Amino acid sequence: MKKRLTAILLLICMLVTTACGSTGNDSTADLKWWQKTNVYEIYVNSFQDTDGDGYGDLNGITQHLDYLKELGVGAAWLTPVFASPMADNGYDVADYYSINPLYGDNNDMDKLLKEAKDRGIKIVMDLVFNHTSNECEWFVESEKSKDNKYSDWYIWRDAKPDGSEPNNWRSIFGGSAWTWSESRGQYYLHTFAAVQPDLNWENEEVRQALYDVANYWADKGCGGFRMDAIPYIKKPADFSDGTPDDQDGMVSIHDMTANTDGILDYLHEFKEKVQTGRDIFTVGEANGVPASELHNWVGINGVFDMIFEFSHVNLEFDGAEVWCKAKDWKLTDLKKALTDSQAATATNGWYPIFFENHDKPRSINHYFPEDADPVLAGRAMGTILLTLRGTPFLFEGEELGYKNIAWPSINDYDDLNSFGQFETAVEEGLSDEEAMQCVYRFSRDNARTPMQWNSGENAGFTTGTPWLPIHEDYKTGNAESEAADQQSVLSWYHQLAKFRQGNQILVDGDYKEIMSDSEQVYSFVRQSGDKKFIVAVNFTGEAATLDLSEAGVTDPSEANVALSSYTDLGQPVTNAGELRPYEAVVIDVN
Repeated sequence: MKKRLTAILLLICMLVTTACGSTGNDSTADLKWWQKTNVYEIYVNSFQDTDGDGYGDLNGITQHLDYLKELGVGAAWLTPVFASPMADNGYDVADYYSINPLYGDNNDMDKLLKEAKDRGIKIVMDLVFNHTSNECEWFVESEKSKDNKYSDWYIWRDAKPDGSEPNNWRSIFGGSAWTWSESRGQYYLHTFAAVQPDLNWENEEVRQALYDVANYWADKGCGGFRMDAIPYIKKPADFSDGTPDDQDGMVSIHDMTANTDGILDYLHEFKEKVQTGRDIFTVGEANGVPASELHNWVGINGVFDMIFEFSHVNLEFDGAEVWCKAKDWKLTDLKKALTDSQAATATNGWYPIFFENHDKPRSINHYFPEDADPVLAGRAMGTILLTLRGTPFLFEGEELGYKNIAWPSINDYDDLNSFGQFETAVEEGLSDEEAMQCVYRFSRDNARTPMQWNSGENAGFTTGTPWLPIHEDYKTGNAESEAADQQSVLSWYHQLAKFRQGNQILVDGDYKEIMSDSEQVYSFVRQSGDKKFIVAVNFTGEAATLDLSEAGVTDPSEANVALSSYTDLGQPVTNAGELRPYEAVVIDVN
């Protein structure tokens, strides 16, 4: 009888564990696969070209899967690979069911899925569901008349009595968020470029069509989805003018539509119709969601497994990103943003750790002074990325310590947003030279230059003419050279990836910030039970003192420096209470 009772209790425990999911204190055995691995974002245009047309392709990704595996990558997120006229590098989708011919075909996608699976890597697709291309069949039909099947699939409005736009909303890329259609005799709304008309999520047929797309690719074997521009899918009932935020008389569409009440209802529906019953993960791009509201978006009652919230990468901006109005920030601002997000997902939900993506400048330039040693800065950012609690998201080239580019003229750039931001800066009264400084600092092209595989022609990226110029530092800053150099940023990432995989505490341990008032040092404790690591990074070019007392260490000499970003640069490990310029350390205090 006693044995039988014990068996019943064990069964109940198992059922409860399964139902409740994971929390911050679970062992790795209770975590999902995507919580225990690294994710690598591939900007497909720029990863590897195998057919000589100057654009990366799916076969190029397949060719480098072993490179990803060595970085501890268990999931590769691809920027959109759907058929597209490429006005916004694939974020203008013409056909969700066909692979962009620039990248190959559907058979190449099937091959990539298989080869990745054989290496234990899942392929994650980028779903652009706020808008389509204006060349998408849905929009082409919608524009023809007001009474066909697709007429209500986009957001159409009549002109004001004077013929002007329905309201004064400004698109993310600058200029009015409305464009006139002669054939339809109405304006259509576009959060981004005029060639990217917004879908009407109020229409149930639209939502079902999008769910069908996601299910199609999930059935193909995709391991998850990144949801692009999700905050904008729900529009407010009131389309009236907003209070102008600038001298152009317009207001940012972000301020008028982002995260409108009711958006979570749509996303719960997506979760039910796409994710339920599948072993996949979803991560939403949810700019504007504060840490205090993360529990509505992730976790047991949330809509996504993770969301990218941008408080720590948008430190220069309040609301809309107007590059010429960037403000100064302090290290304590960055630390607070990271700590708030860690706290918000400590026991409910999961955090995607990232410092770079295809829309942001390189982290070395973003977080460190211009004269900082780029190798030490790259190692420092990698240390934080791979020791925080959550799933690390590496961006293509980040592991090589890439820096921003600075091309002479705005005409040298490809990024649509850079053009709009340049014009805005000039309209604000800045000279062309001053406007270019804003572009240098924030252009999305900073992150989009082709991957540098070796020191050969075009950095081994293509045998043709690259779609975007190769970064000038490719002779030394390339994967082949850095793999052979134990002092490189890439070698440090390899070391960190193995260290994280070998220390469960860095996956599921608790997080606590220490030295929170310091403007020199970012330091935090990762702890599980009696096991404890202290991570500390000096963001300045001056030596810094590390106060370990908040972590319960009274004698720094008793702490062991397990990793130092200086160690294989010919510098010995120093006292655990000291940090050299731009040094990053992981301290074992067990």
